[in-house]
Amino acid sequence: MAYRTVSQLIHRRDVVALGIAASVREICHLMAEQRVGAALVIEDGVLKGIFTERDLLTRVVAAGVDPDRTSVAEVMTPNPVTVEPQLTAVDALRLMTEIGFRHLPIVESGHLHGVISLRDFIGAEFQMAGSERASA
Repeated sequence: MAYRTVSQLIHRRDVVALGIAASVREICHLMAEQRVGAALVIEDGVLKGIFTERDLLTRVVAAGVDPDRTSVAEVMTPNPVTVEPQLTAVDALRLMTEIGFRHLPIVESGHLHGVISLRDFIGAEFQMAGSERASA
């Protein structure tokens, strides 16, 4: 069976990203506008972090932080785990499941290719990952 790579899972080629100085409200507005659950935080073209709905819930709302006065850099997940575009989709899904991530940036030689989310996986990878866990 030929395995898909993570680069084949990227449906949208425009990465949803803002700079580290952006406010939490700005990045949330962008995420809502683009209908995504995560946005990347970039500085000088380099990935510095990822901001997810989970970060919003735990580090902003639950913590009582003002989204207008807080930069995304203060509440993002810094230095996110990334994978290269050649990684198989099943290996990416396995990694995401083990670590508990729902979003995974795709980076190669410092160049950002995109982000995949659990929603990008369909059929074969879920079945394969499930059968591997059952036989372990």
